[in-house]
Amino acid sequence: MNGYTGKILRLNLTARKISIIKTEKYQQWGGGHGMGSAIFWDLVKNKAISGFDPANIVTIMTSPLSGTLVPGASARTEVQGIGVQSSPVEWFTRSNFGGRFAPMLKYAGWDGIVVEGKADKPVWIDIRNDKVRIKDAGHLWGLDTWQTQEKIWAEVMEGQAFGDWMKVGGKDSEARTTQKPAVLTIGPAGENLGRIACLIHDVANASGQGGFGGVWGSKNLKAISVIGTGSIKVSDPNALMESRIWANKEYAFNVDHQRGKERPLNYFWKGDKNARIHACVGCHAGCQERNSSGMGSDSTCAETVFYTWADKRKHWRQTNASYIATDLLQKQGVNAYEALRGLPYILALAKKGVLGPGRKIDCDLDFSSLGTVEFAEKFVGMISNREGIGDDMAEGFYRAAQRWGRLEQDLKTGLLLYPYWGLPEHGYDPRSQVCWGYSTILGDRDSNEHEFTGLFWYAKSFKDRGKEIPTSAAEWLVNTYSSKLFPLQGDPLMLDYSDDNIYSDHMIKLVAWQRRYTRFWKQSVLYCDHKWPQFASGRTKDYLGCTGEGEQRFFNDVTGNNFSFVDGMEMGRKIWNLDNAIWTLQGRHRDMVYFSDYIYNIKEPSPFSHRSYYLPGRKNGKWDWLLVSYRCHDRDKFDDFKTRYYNFEGWDTNTGWPKRSTLQTLDLSYVADELAAHGRLGS
Repeated sequence: MNGYTGKILRLNLTARKISIIKTEKYQQWGGGHGMGSAIFWDLVKNKAISGFDPANIVTIMTSPLSGTLVPGASARTEVQGIGVQSSPVEWFTRSNFGGRFAPMLKYAGWDGIVVEGKADKPVWIDIRNDKVRIKDAGHLWGLDTWQTQEKIWAEVMEGQAFGDWMKVGGKDSEARTTQKPAVLTIGPAGENLGRIACLIHDVANASGQGGFGGVWGSKNLKAISVIGTGSIKVSDPNALMESRIWANKEYAFNVDHQRGKERPLNYFWKGDKNARIHACVGCHAGCQERNSSGMGSDSTCAETVFYTWADKRKHWRQTNASYIATDLLQKQGVNAYEALRGLPYILALAKKGVLGPGRKIDCDLDFSSLGTVEFAEKFVGMISNREGIGDDMAEGFYRAAQRWGRLEQDLKTGLLLYPYWGLPEHGYDPRSQVCWGYSTILGDRDSNEHEFTGLFWYAKSFKDRGKEIPTSAAEWLVNTYSSKLFPLQGDPLMLDYSDDNIYSDHMIKLVAWQRRYTRFWKQSVLYCDHKWPQFASGRTKDYLGCTGEGEQRFFNDVTGNNFSFVDGMEMGRKIWNLDNAIWTLQGRHRDMVYFSDYIYNIKEPSPFSHRSYYLPGRKNGKWDWLLVSYRCHDRDKFDDFKTRYYNFEGWDTNTGWPKRSTLQTLDLSYVADELAAHGRLGS
C-alpha cells in the first residue's frame, strides 16, 4: 500500500473506545473525500439526522500524497460529516485545511480519523505514533484556539523547548523528533455550538465551512493533537524526486521575484516590505504571509479583508485594528465569510433604524466605533459567546435574519448576500462566475473551487492598470483550457460566459468536469485548490501548464499505480454520485435546488463583489472579453438547465435522484439498493 499507512483511527467518544479500520477496505476511493464519503455511508445508518446528533460522524482524512514531496499536495486535510451551517437542511458536507496536520498524522501511522459519539465531559485526543489516548479537557475548555495549542504543546513536549529532540511514545521509546505536535482545535465559538464555528490548526489554518467547530463542541471534543516519527513508503522515490524537480523547474515561481497572482493570499501585503511568504508542508510556492508586526500572519483571503473596509480613514488597507480583528476570528474560531458578509448586513440594518439599542432588533453594538479594535472585539465576542444578538448571529446570519423576520425581504433586495443553501456569497458572484454558482447550488456548500477564476484574474490584471485586455488572449486561453479538460476536451464553448451560453449544454459539461475533477484530484488526492489545476503557465515556452500530466504522474510515483488522469475523473464521478445519494437520503429534491430571489431579479453586482468582472465569451461570432457583472439569472432557463444537467449525469430529471442504471455502471449497486429501500431511487 504505497503512500498509505494501512490504518484509520476510529474514536467512539461515548464509549471511550479506540479501534482501527483497515485502510485497504476503502483504498479504491483514493483518499480524502472519497474515503470519507464511503466511511460515512457505511457507518451512519440514518443519514437524515442533525449534525449535532451524537450518531453523526466526522471524518478527518489524508491522502497517499500527504507528507510526501508532491508539490501542493503534501499538507491538505479533508473534513466531512453532517454540517450544521447550511439551511434548510444540514447537508452532509466537507471542508479542508492545510498546514502540518495531515503529514504529521501520516508520520504517526494513520491515514485518517473517524470521530463518533459524544463524550460525557470535555475531552481531547492525544496521538503519539500508535499510542492514542482520550484525555480530560476540563483545563482547556474556555480557552481560545491559540491558548489551547500552547497548553497541549507544553503537555506533550513535557517542558522541552522547540527544536529539542523529544522522545515520542514513552520513556523506553527510541522514536524522537524535533517537531512539535500538530493540533486541530475549536475555540469558544465551537464550545458554544456555533453553527459558524471553525476548526483551527496552528495560527490560521481553518476548516471553515460546515460549522464543524460546533459539531465538535456538541461532541465535547476540544482538540486532536498528533505527533509522529514514522515515514511513508513511496513506490518510486527516484521518480518522485525527478517529478518534483521537473515541476519546480518548469512550473514553480521564484520566491524572491514574485509577480501577479503569485503574491500571497494575505491581503495585508500592501505596504509591508519586510513581510515574507510562508507555505504549508511540502509546498513549492506559498500563499501565506508572515508580517513584520507578527499580527495577521498566516491568515489568507477572506479573514484578512473581513475588517479592512470598516476603517473609513484607510479604506481597504491594513491597520492595527484589521490585523487584530483577523486574529480574533482565528482565536475564537469564527467563520470568516460569515463575518465578512454579516457585519455589513447588520450595519445596513442599523442604518435602516431596525437594529440598535431599544430597537426592533435590540443590539448594543456602538456603530460609531466601527473600525476600532474595541468594536471588533465586541462583535466577534458576541458571536463566539452568544451574547445578546450574538446568540442569533452564532446561528449564521441567514438563520439570524429568519429569527428577526427579515429573511424573505432581505433575500429579495440583496441586502442579505446569501445566494444558496443559507450560506454567504463568495467574492465570485454566481451571476458572473456561473460555473462557481452552478457547482454550489447543485452541491452542498459554496464550492470555493478556483479552476476557472484565473480567467477573471487575467482580465483584472489589465483593468487594474488601466489597460485594455488583449482580445487575442480570450480565444487562446479558452482553447488552452479546453484542450486539457479530459475527457471532455476540445470544446472551447464550455468556457463561453456570454448571456446566450450560460444555460447551454456546453456549460453543463464544464460544471460536470469541475465536479469530477475536484471530487477526486482535489478533495480525495488532496491537491491544493490554489495550485491545481494549472492549465496555463507564464513560465513555459509554450505557456502550457502541467495539468493533464502532473496529477497522475505524482500519484503514480507515490502509489505505484498505472492510473490515468481520466481514471481519476471517473472516480470523481463515482464520488459525486455517492454524495448525491447521501443528499437524496437527507431529503434532497430538484424542487429545492434554486437560488435566492436577488440572483433572479437584481442585475447590479453585490457590494464587496468584483464590479468589473470580465470573462471570455463569443460576441458577433468572435471571442472577446465580456463585462458580465450586470446580469441576473433567468428562473425558467435555469430550471431547464437543471433538467439537462441531471440527464447528463444519468440522474432522474424529475427528482434529481440517482438512477440504478447509473449507479450500477459505477459499481454502486449497494447504494441503489439502499435508495430503493427508502423509496428514493430515481427512475
